[in-house]
Amino acid sequence: MGGLREVAAPFVVPGPSGVAIRSSLKGLTGQDEKVLRLAGSLLGSLASRDLGVRCAAGLGHDSEQWARRKRALTGESSSRWAGSITKATHDQWALARRGQLAHIQGLRAGVETITYRLAQPVGAKGAKGAPGGYRSEREWFAKSRRLHVLEDRLEQARTDWEAGRVRVVRGGRKLLRARHHLKAAGLSEAQWRSRWEAERWFLQADGESGKRYGNETIRITPGGEVSIRLPAPLAGLANAPHGRYVLACRVAFRHRGGQWADRVAVNRAVAYRIHYDVDRGRWYVTASWQNPQVRTVPLETARAGGLVGVDMNADHLAAWRLDAHGNPVGTPRRFDYQLDGTAQHRDAQLRHALIRLLHWTARHGLALAIEDLDFAAEKTRENHGRRKRFRKLISGMPTARLRARLVSMAAELGVPVVAVDPAYTSRWGAQHWQKSLTTKNRKPARHDAAAVAIGRRALGCPIRRRTAPPPPHRSDAVGHRTVQARPGNPGREGPRPRIPGPRTRSVPPGRGAKAGDQCVHNRSGHTAEHEPWTQDSLPLSP
Repeated sequence: MGGLREVAAPFVVPGPSGVAIRSSLKGLTGQDEKVLRLAGSLLGSLASRDLGVRCAAGLGHDSEQWARRKRALTGESSSRWAGSITKATHDQWALARRGQLAHIQGLRAGVETITYRLAQPVGAKGAKGAPGGYRSEREWFAKSRRLHVLEDRLEQARTDWEAGRVRVVRGGRKLLRARHHLKAAGLSEAQWRSRWEAERWFLQADGESGKRYGNETIRITPGGEVSIRLPAPLAGLANAPHGRYVLACRVAFRHRGGQWADRVAVNRAVAYRIHYDVDRGRWYVTASWQNPQVRTVPLETARAGGLVGVDMNADHLAAWRLDAHGNPVGTPRRFDYQLDGTAQHRDAQLRHALIRLLHWTARHGLALAIEDLDFAAEKTRENHGRRKRFRKLISGMPTARLRARLVSMAAELGVPVVAVDPAYTSRWGAQHWQKSLTTKNRKPARHDAAAVAIGRRALGCPIRRRTAPPPPHRSDAVGHRTVQARPGNPGREGPRPRIPGPRTRSVPPGRGAKAGDQCVHNRSGHTAEHEPWTQDSLPLSP
């Protein structure tokens, strides 16, 4: 057991730090769309220019340079638009830095893995969790060449990191590369151009508490009226006082609309983003705000009434209800989803499976136990070699999105979420629970047994189930009667309780009138022990 890694303690997952809701802008006139396109294009060009200035500054950027950037943008838009642009630029640069660091860590892990395997003899098998050598000399040669490529990439990435140089594409690098492969992307040049322009528009404004309806730049009243403070070059298009343009449509947030209405009624900060979906030809507005820090329920409270263990898989969620003592209750549940098709379809499938799981859990008033999964460092080809199907499988599992969706939706229903270490849950669950839970009418799968293991770990119980000792030891010949009893448990070596009643054949052994008296039984070391029988010696003569 020395090769097993230490298992982290379970913890209650804190609630979401923010909320984002979306609604469509229906009923826009031609003039409304013209104003939105002109404003988005103008502010997008300013945001692109500001991002270039920020990336050129690198690590030498300070608050004084930030102020100069904002003053340069104020004259061409407004002070609030300039503040939103500079903040978005700073966030984008910081995100690129975090991605750069993750890329360096991935390259370093790949270099270390290849270097280790190249040092092993060809065909050597791995041992104790360490990989072995490569299968053939051809593969060894190919990996030696790849090692040089990764080392060059790592050196370049380290140089950029130390210099504070990042590479950011407004509109997305994937869409930029699709320009050179329009036929493979299924797009015409006009379609690509419309997508590219829409992705580079900028129509978002941070909220400000104390201002009217929580936002002075993009304002939405409780009645759904949307108005925008136009940049200075477009002030002539305003149709309301103070350089504002009021859209002809009305907005209604169906999801969490009550929370949004409560915030804007007391002038609390709400951030808005207006964007255009080229595929659907629709305009949308997204409202977001931060949640106050709420203390999560204690772990003991989440465990009090039992919980539901959930095992995430490539096409379904396997769940099983457990009581407070870690015993499976009822039958396992399965919530299917399909992770194929478009991103919107995959997201809808995931949300549908989660809401069914949460509604079932909320009906029983229980908590959820999930694995704290993170496959960021486990899906490279250096770790799994030729197992392309396995790499594709774990790459397609939306662990981060599922975790974010689950936490957000569980917080709305008041369902606590307990995260556990995923180490050995599938292996130990199948080893200790799959066979024991199998009956004539119930055939649990390996994933169902893993859900039981996850739930028991969240409850603080060992995954190994209570088992009986070997048959020769079931009469207290050696040691205690069950593997669960520990040396410090009171009554471990004491007599079994006496149950009054006649001692007949129908009474099980150890349940009669003298069951507690060890001296009347054949026990080693007691006075009532029977003498051993020996055969008399044979006579020497007849």
